[in-house]
Amino acid sequence: MGGMGILWGSVGWSSRGRRGRAEFRVRVLNTLVGRRREWHDGLDDDPAGYTMTAQLLALAFDAMAPSELVRFWAHALRWHIREADGVGVELVPTDATNFSLLFQPGAHAKVGQNRIHFDLTTTSVDDQNDTVGELLAIGARHIDIGQNPNDTHVVLADPESNEFCVIEPYNRFLASCPRLGAVNCDGTRALGCFYSEALGWPLVWDQDEETAIQAPDGTGPKIQWNGPPLMPKSGKERFHFHIAPTSGIGVQATLDHLLALGATGLDTGHGCPGAIVLADVDGNEFCLVEPQHARPPVQDLHSSLRLRSS
Repeated sequence: MGGMGILWGSVGWSSRGRRGRAEFRVRVLNTLVGRRREWHDGLDDDPAGYTMTAQLLALAFDAMAPSELVRFWAHALRWHIREADGVGVELVPTDATNFSLLFQPGAHAKVGQNRIHFDLTTTSVDDQNDTVGELLAIGARHIDIGQNPNDTHVVLADPESNEFCVIEPYNRFLASCPRLGAVNCDGTRALGCFYSEALGWPLVWDQDEETAIQAPDGTGPKIQWNGPPLMPKSGKERFHFHIAPTSGIGVQATLDHLLALGATGLDTGHGCPGAIVLADVDGNEFCLVEPQHARPPVQDLHSSLRLRSS
């Protein structure tokens, strides 16, 4: 979507109307609208002002064929593949992104749209066209989820039908971001604030119930939540966050902090190995895991959760 005075466009999903029909939503902020703008790039903030109690270690990605799907995303993001410590395959960033993608088995046949998707940045119109062509050649496909035919981003699905967007090169909101420009999530403002506090990442967007956070040094992807109305949940989500304590902070202290922020314990019976399974303030599952260099017995971690949540 183009036009005079547009500051930025970001891509998100929403559930519109009484029928709860999931459709594509393009958020455009026009600088001519006389509202207070809250977007900033985070570079003027003092990183020392944010307490890093936890870190985003990985975004876990359930797949039907992890070893095959990881190759698609390695090409899409230009990252490296390595075997994960345990089950699955890890995709490791080659840029300023400070978390990995962990592809693991367990995905079921897809029902409805994912509530998390990726926005990929491009550097020119040629790069956008080439990126779309390359990804179509290795298994992506065009999909129609209600987007406007005049939109300048391109909506695709990967070989396992996970939606993602290839963003136009002049998108200012993602201009400073690497290839993975944004992890775009369905969620409330409260959820954006929850992760801002949990990770010590400042809010770089906070308006009209929409939020976005980015690492305190202003590098890496943005994680954004598009606000209500929320999409209906349809079974187990394919994506969830792996949160770990930062250096010098133990699992118990991190667990205490997450619970104080509003997280709750879950007993799903199918959590990731060695993890404490929690729900965030919107009820989405995420895992508290040990840093990769040291993992105490699983039983100790779950005993700790039971003690703190009882």
